[in-house]
Amino acid sequence: MKKILIANRGEIARRVIHTAHRMGIDTVAVYSEPDAHALHVREATQAVALGGAASADTYLRIDMLLSAARATGADAVHPGYGFLSENADFAQAVVDAGLAWIGPPPEAIRALGSKAGVKALAAAQGVPCLPGYAGDDQRDERFAAEAARIGTPLMVKAVAGGGGRGMRLVTELAQLPAALASARSEALAGFGCGDLLIERALLQPRHVEVQVFADAHGACIHLGERDCSVQRRHQKIIEESPSPAVDSALRERMGACAVALAQSAGYVGAGTVEFLLDGPDFFLMEMNTRLQVEHPVTEALTGLDLVEWQIRVARGELLPLTQDQVHLQGHAIEVRLCAEDAHFRPHTGRVLQFSAPQATAFEAAAPGALRFDHALEECAEVSPYYDAMLGKLIVHAPTRAAAIDALVRALHGTRVLGLPTNRAFLAACLAHPLFRDGKALVPFLADHAGELQDLLSKRELSGIIPAGLVAIFASKEPRRASASLPCPLARPLRLRHQGDVLPLAVRELGAGRLHVEQSGAANAASGAVETAITTVQLTPHPGGAVRVTTHDDAQVNMLADHTVHAVRVAPLRWHWQAGGVDGWVEDASWEPAVRAGAAGGTTELRAPFNGKVIALPVAAGQALAAGDTVVVIESMKLEHSLASPAAATVAEVLVAPGQQVSPGQVLVRFAAASQGATA
Repeated sequence: MKKILIANRGEIARRVIHTAHRMGIDTVAVYSEPDAHALHVREATQAVALGGAASADTYLRIDMLLSAARATGADAVHPGYGFLSENADFAQAVVDAGLAWIGPPPEAIRALGSKAGVKALAAAQGVPCLPGYAGDDQRDERFAAEAARIGTPLMVKAVAGGGGRGMRLVTELAQLPAALASARSEALAGFGCGDLLIERALLQPRHVEVQVFADAHGACIHLGERDCSVQRRHQKIIEESPSPAVDSALRERMGACAVALAQSAGYVGAGTVEFLLDGPDFFLMEMNTRLQVEHPVTEALTGLDLVEWQIRVARGELLPLTQDQVHLQGHAIEVRLCAEDAHFRPHTGRVLQFSAPQATAFEAAAPGALRFDHALEECAEVSPYYDAMLGKLIVHAPTRAAAIDALVRALHGTRVLGLPTNRAFLAACLAHPLFRDGKALVPFLADHAGELQDLLSKRELSGIIPAGLVAIFASKEPRRASASLPCPLARPLRLRHQGDVLPLAVRELGAGRLHVEQSGAANAASGAVETAITTVQLTPHPGGAVRVTTHDDAQVNMLADHTVHAVRVAPLRWHWQAGGVDGWVEDASWEPAVRAGAAGGTTELRAPFNGKVIALPVAAGQALAAGDTVVVIESMKLEHSLASPAAATVAEVLVAPGQQVSPGQVLVRFAAASQGATA
């Protein structure tokens, strides 16, 4: 094996390139038009343009990928994860072309890649499964009959694919038709197959998976488990090993089932068997016939390079270790850094500033203690065509508590400015008492996301004044060259935060000092409006940061100390970070006061992100109740329903199904009666 074509993009392509080059193997990157300047393209030995933008026109084109392999003389293909990694037809086409396929045999992918097929195989091996229906009859009437037999709650799942796409929870039988239609639509868009299955749902389980590895000589072992219970939209965002709920006896039982399942299908290479854990009982979910996003967690615990193992097994080599030679040490946790807002909606845009967290002295001395797998750099574009994940932060420490602390510290030290990320949300999840105690189950975010979002909103509000002052008064632009000069007049300043406007009066004292007056609430006793007066010092730091120290008016007591990074994303709008807090601030000083203070009352529904309109169940003149779906948008391979938050009447529909929309674009206007609806 001398040259590997990587049929993928982003951080997993970089991950494979790193190991291949260390092994002395050349690599070939492929890329779409949006990825023309991506890091994986520059780091590979060669790169081949696929043209186009959408996955269906590029990374899912088997013919183009094989053509690129032939043109570059590649003798092997690594599929990464996602895209065609679990496509048996692609694996077969690679083998038929005389190339080495760095993955399981096509027949094993077919046997295990279907959720329906794997359950039948598992039953024959005595692997526990939940009751369900996974037959060929895909009529809604058959699903309704089977659902009545199984009972609720139940889960609707796409037979093909994974990543939480095509999954819907049904708690009442009346919800089944809509769940089937939505899951089928998402499965067709994501995997090209709309077949579904249903099974009994567990409402308070853990999601625990077992990493297996097999060679072509009949050997198969497991490398421990990963707990992936913290999820949103059925997609993992935190993974750890070992699971807080798995002891050595349970690990042995689950590992034996995972190995038996893999061997029964003639498996070769890396794979993951996923289980739902309910107390001491576990039930098969599915098997992923590929390398997982969260494989670095297992690498950290075992000290192994799983990509290297994949390459060696594909070359026909024996597994390097036997089961009794596998040793798990310490605790590892991974978080997925995604381009999304606090409500889990994906976002696109340009990365205007980026820096990875700095390792502590301990982490620098312990290889693998802190790891950041990503494809980020300044000026990188995050497009709407692919997954929202930007990268993965992984820590390895002697204990679980130390790993949590190190990962929170690493998140606070990660800077990504220019578009929303879940950086602060991940840190808040890790710090939550339920997670720290090892008791977070699959419903963790369903139960606590609102609480975490409120906490982050309060932290953002507490930093809005120093962030706004840095953004407006510490800019390096030429027009702010006079900012360090004293000014006898106070400047009225209105800072908008999440629709609310904060009025200030700011006088520049020179040398980066500001005199700030903030009007507060009325005094309960006197009825007078109280004004807080502070002195703020802005001190530039290396790397673009600004230290903001706030003193009382007498300049005796320090009230606050912040280190802020801020970038301008629009003429009067900035994105800022201060430690573990992320926020957005706008200068509304130049707007009419009524508009500047308007937080609601709008009669428009706007697109919150880039995407394609795939459903529009409303028409002009239609009356809506609060919560009614107005538009369904597909973005980053997921469907998102935008609802009316209040009773309203549709006045005008401005988009059509199939149309691409951009952030802030008006989709629907409502009649102003009954206050309309708020975007």
